[in-house]
Amino acid sequence: MNASELLNRYAAKEHDFSETSLHQENLNGANLSRINLTRADLSGADLSNADLSGAFLQQANLTDADLNGANLVGANLIEINLIGAELIGADLSGADLSGADLRCANLQGANLSGANITDVNLDGADLSNANLTNAKLAGTDISVADLSGTNLKGADLVKGERNCPDSSHHWVTWAGN
Repeated sequence: MNASELLNRYAAKEHDFSETSLHQENLNGANLSRINLTRADLSGADLSNADLSGAFLQQANLTDADLNGANLVGANLIEINLIGAELIGADLSGADLSGADLRCANLQGANLSGANITDVNLDGADLSNANLTNAKLAGTDISVADLSGTNLKGADLVKGERNCPDSSHHWVTWAGN
């Protein structure tokens, strides 16, 4: 599927695009609020400044995606693959990122206030100047990320429902399976 087809079908009130391949598609600035992209392949896609508030992106592959300035407020990002993704200034407040893989992701200045960041892999992630106020961080090693200027006021490093710490990720691969 290409970006144009997705946007046309979404405009016609279709919202379920689970397991769709949108590899490297340009969805810059698109309004995709409450869309279902569960297990979709959005690797390398341009979603900068897109409205994905309340979206379902559980187990989706967003490796190297551009989400700079995106609105992901309240989104379901459980077990999402955001390896190497750009999320500078993105709003992820209240989002559920439990079990996500954020290795080498750039979240400079991102808003993660009230987000569930339980059991997340942050190896090499840049969270400088990010807002993690009241975030739940149980099972997440924040020492492996750049936290320069990060606001951790009220962040909880203990509470939160833990997944099995040795569980493997279940996001879609580049091949779409």
